[in-house]
Amino acid sequence: MATKHNVKAFTRNRPNPIVAALQPFVDKQLLAGAVTLVATKHKILDASTIGFANLTTRQPMQPDNLFWIASMTKPMTGTALMMLVDEGRVNVDDPVEKYLPEFKGQMVIAKQDQRHTVLQRPTHPITVRNILTHTSGLLPRTPLEQPTLDTHPLRTAVLSYAMTPLQFQPDTKYEYSNAGTNTAGRIIEVVSGLPYETFMATRLFQPLGMTETTFWPNAAQIRRLARAYKPNAANTGLEETPITHLKSPYHDRRRYPFPAGGLFSTARDVLQFGRMILNDGTWAGHRYLSAAAVREMTRRQTAPGLSDSYGFCWLAGNGWCGHGGAFATKFTVHRQVGLVTVLLVQYLGPWEESDKFRQAFEQAALQFKN
Repeated sequence: MATKHNVKAFTRNRPNPIVAALQPFVDKQLLAGAVTLVATKHKILDASTIGFANLTTRQPMQPDNLFWIASMTKPMTGTALMMLVDEGRVNVDDPVEKYLPEFKGQMVIAKQDQRHTVLQRPTHPITVRNILTHTSGLLPRTPLEQPTLDTHPLRTAVLSYAMTPLQFQPDTKYEYSNAGTNTAGRIIEVVSGLPYETFMATRLFQPLGMTETTFWPNAAQIRRLARAYKPNAANTGLEETPITHLKSPYHDRRRYPFPAGGLFSTARDVLQFGRMILNDGTWAGHRYLSAAAVREMTRRQTAPGLSDSYGFCWLAGNGWCGHGGAFATKFTVHRQVGLVTVLLVQYLGPWEESDKFRQAFEQAALQFKN
């Protein structure tokens, strides 16, 4: 099933390329469904829904379905921190301990075996730049963040990072770390004097009109939450899977927001955020970031020898920036061609499999460029 609201006209001889690209994955039971958007700064070029939000009830996917966007939260957190950089309240080359004194004296593992751990001083304390680019040496997560990532206040989780030795010398490796982005969220709290979630809501989500973006979806939103699926054991289709990273019920305020991946959102809301970035930090007459901050945040910051091309909480490519999420969501700001593309799905499976439909979507979406 697909509904489309196109600005570009597609004839019977030339069907909508996004639906044509993704429908075969649904037909082969490799994907339950998707909501997609493609837009310029000025207009939405395509809005498509494919497949089902609930396979059991055969409920068609709708444009306002809610999704756990997971690590797509990271660029939003990075943007919030860069607001404080613009205001002169944070410097990305400062040591983290300037803002969070609990990091003073943190050590790095020099050698380790089953019986012994040898520690040494780091070549330099981890910097804000390190935590934004996954080059700090912080663990991806600490034992405190078990079984889910949302069971402790941000200040407590970040304290556990400070108490844990670094896994490598800062700047020498790239290792994806939720802990780094969460630490950035804690800096936002300390510097702004506001809870992280309040800063995000009042400085970013509410002004942008991102009314569906939240750490705690309400009852009405949960009814619109697309079910998550993974390949079944026989690899013959899909079976429903819970979001094991989070504690349910999701509306429970005893859960805590985590800046590295806690948000739920809709395709429209993600698009609003992406279009602001495409427009060099402004939207609807309001400036959120300086153009210089946007460029700095979304360019490659990791050294050429390190594995991933990463900015400040953004994947950064040649003419594009964006991020994906654990359940195969993806959004991209194609600065070079002036497009924002959004793909929201809820798929937990092999990364190489999700890459197939993500790449198929991107190739189809770029057909809308002028």
